[in-house]
Amino acid sequence: MTVRLVVVSHSEKIADGAAELAAQMAPDVVILAAGGTGDGRIGTSLEKVMAALDQAAGGDGVVVVTDLGSAVMTAESAREFAGDPADVLLADAPLVEGLVAAAVAAQGGAGAEAVKLAAEAVYGRGAKDAAAPTTFGAGTVAEGSVTGQGPDFTGDFELVNQAGMHARPAAKIAGGLAALNAEVTVNGVDGTAMTSLMTLAAGQGSVLHVEAWGPDAERAVNYVGGLVQAGFGEP
Repeated sequence: MTVRLVVVSHSEKIADGAAELAAQMAPDVVILAAGGTGDGRIGTSLEKVMAALDQAAGGDGVVVVTDLGSAVMTAESAREFAGDPADVLLADAPLVEGLVAAAVAAQGGAGAEAVKLAAEAVYGRGAKDAAAPTTFGAGTVAEGSVTGQGPDFTGDFELVNQAGMHARPAAKIAGGLAALNAEVTVNGVDGTAMTSLMTLAAGQGSVLHVEAWGPDAERAVNYVGGLVQAGFGEP
């Protein structure tokens, strides 16, 4: 996994905790924390962020997720000092949810721009023009209306994992769909919105009804179906 992540927070504990949480869902992704000041106080450190960016260099890009306003400014300043600033992308996303979604997208092989968009799409934000993930599960799709009045493709998939739709599955669905050129709903909510997917409270045995529109509609339905049928890699 070559896209690497840096999390910048005013709190060292928050940065470390967010990185630890995201690593549970994306064990092969390099996630570096740059939280707090150099002497352990609340605040941000240009030197710590620069060091994290240097450590993250050498892959296929770096995506930075931040918390509050001055963390954004610190990250922007650090990017200017990076060896190749163009390889460093700043995501406009909530720290924890955005980092988790970005990590899941990176774990799936998405490129840097797609990883950034996955972070930004946790509340349904973000464009849909990045490259798609490299792998897709097999699902059963039914071609829909070609008149524009209905979805291009649909699919119904029964949740088989014991925990159902919780944070990890929601992040995997949202992160992957955010990288596709398609509009997707899952049981009527935005498929790229991690928080909306979690509010479905869909347990084991529940059926996810997926509807998709756009050039990548079939791939989107197959992607969700593949994840569901594989139990999201869970028992």
